[in-house]
Amino acid sequence: MRINETCYFLAFSLYINFSFPLDAVTFTDVTNETGLVFKHQDGRSGRFYFLEELGSGAAFFDYDNDNDLDIYLVNSADLPGHNSVQTPINQLYENNGKGTFTDVTQKAGVGDPGYGVGCCAGDYNNDGYVDLYVTNYGNNILYKNNGDGTFIDVTDQACVGDSRWGTGCSFADYDNDGDLDLYVANYVQFDFEKHKTCRFNNIETYCQPQDFQGESDLLYQNDGNGIFTDVTQAAGVYNTRGRGLGIVWGDYDNDKDLDIYVANDTNDNYLYQNDGNGQFKNVAFYAGVALGENGEMGSGMGTDFGDFNNDGFLDLIVTNFQDEVAILYKNEGNGFFSDITYISGIGEKTLSTLGWGTSFFDYDNDGDKDLFVANGHVCDNINQIYPEKTYPQPNQLFENLGNEVFREVAISFGNDSHQKASSRGAAFGDYDNDGDIDILITNSNRKAQLLRNDGGNQKNWIKVQIIGETSNRSGVGTRVEVICKNLVQVAEVKSGTSYLCQNDFILHFGLGDYNIIGKISATFTNGFTYEIKQVSVNKTIQIFESGKSKTL
Repeated sequence: MRINETCYFLAFSLYINFSFPLDAVTFTDVTNETGLVFKHQDGRSGRFYFLEELGSGAAFFDYDNDNDLDIYLVNSADLPGHNSVQTPINQLYENNGKGTFTDVTQKAGVGDPGYGVGCCAGDYNNDGYVDLYVTNYGNNILYKNNGDGTFIDVTDQACVGDSRWGTGCSFADYDNDGDLDLYVANYVQFDFEKHKTCRFNNIETYCQPQDFQGESDLLYQNDGNGIFTDVTQAAGVYNTRGRGLGIVWGDYDNDKDLDIYVANDTNDNYLYQNDGNGQFKNVAFYAGVALGENGEMGSGMGTDFGDFNNDGFLDLIVTNFQDEVAILYKNEGNGFFSDITYISGIGEKTLSTLGWGTSFFDYDNDGDKDLFVANGHVCDNINQIYPEKTYPQPNQLFENLGNEVFREVAISFGNDSHQKASSRGAAFGDYDNDGDIDILITNSNRKAQLLRNDGGNQKNWIKVQIIGETSNRSGVGTRVEVICKNLVQVAEVKSGTSYLCQNDFILHFGLGDYNIIGKISATFTNGFTYEIKQVSVNKTIQIFESGKSKTL
């Protein structure tokens, strides 16, 4: 960090530490009372198989079209040397609309017993029901939603059952032909027969990612007939160095097509710029988002696009390993990004943690995007190697103070303000439909957590659900702009993001004290724009591509 940046940061730290009261928002752990009994099991037996480190993802999505968010949680499986009493499976929980969930896994047919990693959702066949894709160490799975509360495995028919170590995934219509394509990140080549013992300071622990050969990611183009074609090489995204984990689509250059950012573990990250003709070019080095501020390769885990400074351009967050930082890249609007990690206030705070799931979201409805980072170490015996480090770590919430500065909020999580776990995935959505964003967290080898936002709805809000017709039905890639006088916000509908997770498709905008929205505009992926003027607040609006809207 440069000296002038250091002085600025220290001075501002003193200001924010003494000038702001404790936050009025509480995140209450309601896991037990809502009926979520899912417990992640990674099959560890003390042999330190590299598979055990990654944990798994989760999804907030409305699978039954009843206007509330259901939950899908990905589990892993037994490994050699470990036998569970009950076979671990992925689980689907239906939202009852009354603050509780019911396990409908068996009825729905989505209880895969494979070694699960991540998941994402999207209506790939445009039938009005959201489908589900699950990545595994082994064959990935595409579940088609039948529309009657059940799913069917169509992996083989759709030709998307890659058998490598899949991690992050995300649907998007990169070619703007009206159906959702699919990007799947792959991690490394791992073989039980080639497992070796690794030690540090003479203590057995997990091997390093650099000990394994990376794998190329996958891009599947949707043919529109229920079948996908592997276009990885043809589209220009074939690269075997990656060790991909997090992935997010977004139109970072505002040219009306979707680009791809991939967070790679111990390698340079990728920014694939879409040329609008079915081709991508990795411009990460050119754009300034391949490496950290000092040119170092990070351990990219989770990532997200979001316009945190409300300038109309998507910025970027990438979480990394302990003793690195979660990097915040500011989009300068000219094809380049600036690393503002330290001057924004999050650098020093994330240096001592190991970050995974992350997202830009407005937790207090004040009209700007805040940041959440889920933390946890990969080595459950890390304190034997470094006594000052711990396996469970506190998750972090950073409040956006404006002027491109964040402060870490010492926010209460129910009765325990410093609850620690070795967290991995983090998904975001308003599961109780009260106007503020809740958080679903997966934890390595322990129960998931559902954190209810209490108090975030004290300020006004609007939620926008996009329904495509000529464009993809899920509305993925649609850009929405909400204008309240001087407050102008943009966001895009996204499929998988964060770390191995799926957020709610419905876009949420905090509005502060504004009680009338001057204009909402939605620009669909086919270029059609629909506008609504003089909109009242604190409700959910459906916007249809046919040029109409409806209040839920």
